[in-house]
Amino acid sequence: MRTKHYSHIVLFVSAIFCLLTLSSCYHQKPKTHDAFVEYNERQRDSISFSSSRHYTKNYNFVVKADSITLVHQQPEEVASGLPIDSFEVYKHNHLVVADIRMLSADSVDSVWVQIARDQTTIGWIHESDLLPNVVPDDPISQFISTFSDIHLLIFLIVISFIAAGYLARTFTRKKARIVHFNDIDSVYPTLLAVVVAASATFYASIQTFAPEVWRHFYYHPTLNPFSVPTLLSIFLISVWSIIIIALAAVDDTLHLLNKADAILYLCGLGAVCAVNYIVFSISTLYYIGYIFLALYIYFAFDRYYNYSMAKYICGNCGAKLVHKGRCPHCGATNE
Repeated sequence: MRTKHYSHIVLFVSAIFCLLTLSSCYHQKPKTHDAFVEYNERQRDSISFSSSRHYTKNYNFVVKADSITLVHQQPEEVASGLPIDSFEVYKHNHLVVADIRMLSADSVDSVWVQIARDQTTIGWIHESDLLPNVVPDDPISQFISTFSDIHLLIFLIVISFIAAGYLARTFTRKKARIVHFNDIDSVYPTLLAVVVAASATFYASIQTFAPEVWRHFYYHPTLNPFSVPTLLSIFLISVWSIIIIALAAVDDTLHLLNKADAILYLCGLGAVCAVNYIVFSISTLYYIGYIFLALYIYFAFDRYYNYSMAKYICGNCGAKLVHKGRCPHCGATNE
């Protein structure tokens, strides 16, 4: 017993020794608050530029236009009208901001940006010529840029209304299920359509009343709703809610309808959500989207509660019933 006791002590001491051996002293340097840090004039200009333009040196872009033109010469030479040597960078080329220069004497644009594709391909361009033709090198920013394109938006509007009209006609002829009108006994499709409408309204509101907040998010995107200002946090929570509610809506639909009817119903739900996004994001820019949203929320939940939600159970077969009366499943009368 004593030998066993000593072996436990030796094992414990050995473990402590190993921990001490693997550990090392660490001295944490005292942190200095940003308010007490002294910056030189160039650093102050860089910080000011970054806060107003939301990008700075070493920021990465991707060319989205067919091509953009850069010049080898310095901005002062270009502004003076000296001969220049230009070259092109093309679509999908990755670029990095190498330098930024303010040239107040330039009557076209006082901001010049030096960008590099690689170590040998580097040149200057006006900021006003650069930004419309590039997109931040981040998939979220590229997604935002794609869906902000006016040509794509017009295309989506036309396609969405054509699809909605076609599906509405199909549903009317076949008396198929469709959200708001001949809905299933699940609140998730209705909730999804409402949340999409509310998110589109809130998205347009941020762009209208806090454009710099949205612009900063565009250049520094994230999907974490807890690392951004309150407005963006609410928007990101609504985006995550759409994903979660959509999964619940799909699951309920597949359980309540057969496969063919479920696919048709989900297509109709997608068309309704697409129309909601377009209508509410555009109408909010003209301040009437808020009235439409209030009316739509009332309409959507009123339709679901009065015409889709099963409030009764058939006394004969146990099937769910929206209203009292004849059971569509077994034919029994429920009073």
